[in-house]
Amino acid sequence: MKRLLCALTALMLSLSAMADEGMWLLPYLKKMNEKDMKSLGLKLKAEDIYSPDKLALKDAIVIFGRGCTGEIVSPNGLLFTNHHCGYPNIQALSSVEHDYLKFGFWAMNNQEELPAPGLEVRFIRQIHDVTAEILGNIPSIAGGEERQKMVGANKEALVKRLESENPGMEVVIPTFFGGNQFFAFVMEVYKDVRLVGTPPSSIGKFGGETDNWMWPRHTGDFSIFRVYAGKDNRPAEYSPENVPYKADKYLSISTKGVEEGDFAMIMGFPGSTTRYMTSSEIDYMLSVDNPQRIYIRGERQAILKEDMAASDKVRIQYASKYASSSNYWKNSIGMSRGIEKLHVKSKKELQEYSFQKWAEKNTLPEEGYMDALRLIEESVKEARDPQATAQYLREAFLSAVEILSPAGTFVRLESLPEEQLQEMIERMKEWYKDYNAPTDRKVAKRMLTIARENMKELPSIYAEVIDKQFAGNIDAYVDDLYDRSIFDNEEQVVAFMKNFDKNRLQSDPAVALYASVMELYLAKMKELAPTQFKYGDGHRLYIAGLMLQRPEKAWASDANFSIRLTYGQVLPYRPVDGVKYNHYTTLKGVMEKEVQEDNHEFFVPARLKELYEKRDFGRWADKNGEMPVAFLANCDITGGNSGSPIMNSRGELIGLAFDGNWEAMSGDVAFEPELQRTISVDVRYLLFIIEKYAGASWLLEELDLR
Repeated sequence: MKRLLCALTALMLSLSAMADEGMWLLPYLKKMNEKDMKSLGLKLKAEDIYSPDKLALKDAIVIFGRGCTGEIVSPNGLLFTNHHCGYPNIQALSSVEHDYLKFGFWAMNNQEELPAPGLEVRFIRQIHDVTAEILGNIPSIAGGEERQKMVGANKEALVKRLESENPGMEVVIPTFFGGNQFFAFVMEVYKDVRLVGTPPSSIGKFGGETDNWMWPRHTGDFSIFRVYAGKDNRPAEYSPENVPYKADKYLSISTKGVEEGDFAMIMGFPGSTTRYMTSSEIDYMLSVDNPQRIYIRGERQAILKEDMAASDKVRIQYASKYASSSNYWKNSIGMSRGIEKLHVKSKKELQEYSFQKWAEKNTLPEEGYMDALRLIEESVKEARDPQATAQYLREAFLSAVEILSPAGTFVRLESLPEEQLQEMIERMKEWYKDYNAPTDRKVAKRMLTIARENMKELPSIYAEVIDKQFAGNIDAYVDDLYDRSIFDNEEQVVAFMKNFDKNRLQSDPAVALYASVMELYLAKMKELAPTQFKYGDGHRLYIAGLMLQRPEKAWASDANFSIRLTYGQVLPYRPVDGVKYNHYTTLKGVMEKEVQEDNHEFFVPARLKELYEKRDFGRWADKNGEMPVAFLANCDITGGNSGSPIMNSRGELIGLAFDGNWEAMSGDVAFEPELQRTISVDVRYLLFIIEKYAGASWLLEELDLR
């Protein structure tokens, strides 16, 4: 333990990091990054970005919803994030009569702002290094389930203490460096968040699935919300009496624009990276994990897309579901392509060879470092089959066949208490608002078919019901299920809840399918448990050993949806020999991509065309008189960073990060400094849309424009 803590100390005091790679922890910016950042042009001090004692840029950055970042940009709680981050809420507020996805929405005063039920934002109020509290009483030889239980007990006790010391706050303690370090984050959760403005999807999702992860990009990927609070400025449940949150810290906005070579930094909540992944893990990803996800989601998405194109109602119901599925589907395609094209596995093998030689020469057997790679390789091999089965059950059944969701909600209930009845009814009504049974029936037929064709081990429902009662005819079985299940429509479910019958529930065919799927899924998870303990030990020791092997290197922990800073420069890149991409795009490119077919990915709204043809860009045009749309920087981001502010050397907002580039999709596993770029929407395009397209100039009055 002492040796590892010394390595962590060396990490924090090490030589400055590479400017482009690294999702850096805020408490160590002064020690690790400030000198390097200033050499690239930063005008601020590290304390201006993060300080435990005073307001800093960190205090304007929030977790938006369930997996994105947002930033406060006015003293009245105005918040910017990506359009695709606000998309689930925009979709939930939309209907055929009020189609905010297709036509956009703009409040013209506070009274017109729309409450977004269930949407929350989280402010990080405190950050504490709690490694000593979590690991201090754990013997260095402890491992496996024993160690995990001890760590879990220590975390639980510390969370309780910190919550008691910070009433009303939420406390999380994620793991860093594979379980070698821990930080506690004390957060304040605001639950009254309202939609202020969103461009139509023809701007906010311009390019759609085709342009996703691609450059050049011409997407106005932004939406605007406002945080509301009680009269005391503290979090409060939604109420018409609530008032806009009074922000002590908010971001100023630069209207100057960007030039190649400019300093740029991004602060936000990157979700997940696996930079310490080994070659054996890459083998599994390329041969099982990604291929299964790509195939299953592709089959389902084709059905959803067809039904969405045929009906505005279905389009609105499934817009967010489709976008969520297709985003990671395309990510997996690009990830596999990038890993193979950039020879990531061979680079990992070289690192592992060097590590093993070092461990055998410089460490003792009881320290465990020389066994780290063996533990990882064995766990990956042992987990291969049960992991593949569990993934198929998640992707093709639990996440794809929607009727299983309400069936699973009720299956464990013995009764439905009267005091819960109305709440459950409202929950079910909200769920069924975005459910189309004919579409789900088509999906179920396809999913059950491809599962039979590809799974080594099937849920018992196949042998016991599909084969015995329907002679193996999956379509007939599915038709019978949807014809007889009470979960096929909202009215039947509400009627059932008002007259709850356990026997009726147990005889429902959707419940039977759910139970069969879960029986196999839980069995596979039980098989996986010992392999995960083994993997956890190997992964932790491998990362700790790498830090001991190379104490001079500035190591960054994998992303885990905790607040991080990344920095670099505004830069172009060369995707292939003989091709150079500019660092920016303009509205001209939108017009060049135009396809005037309603609901097409490259449809351009008439109002935007009119503004372009008149060159009516107002004060937001660049020095050449063009309207900027997006730009590139070599900052290190991943999912979760969506909506993050990209800031200039003075900490002023210059854009919103929303994507990475196709050529470097392997970046979550191995950063490629020559290729990896963050794509951001230029804040000037955002301001142009607000003022000129939407006519919502009242919003500009509360911004600090510089």
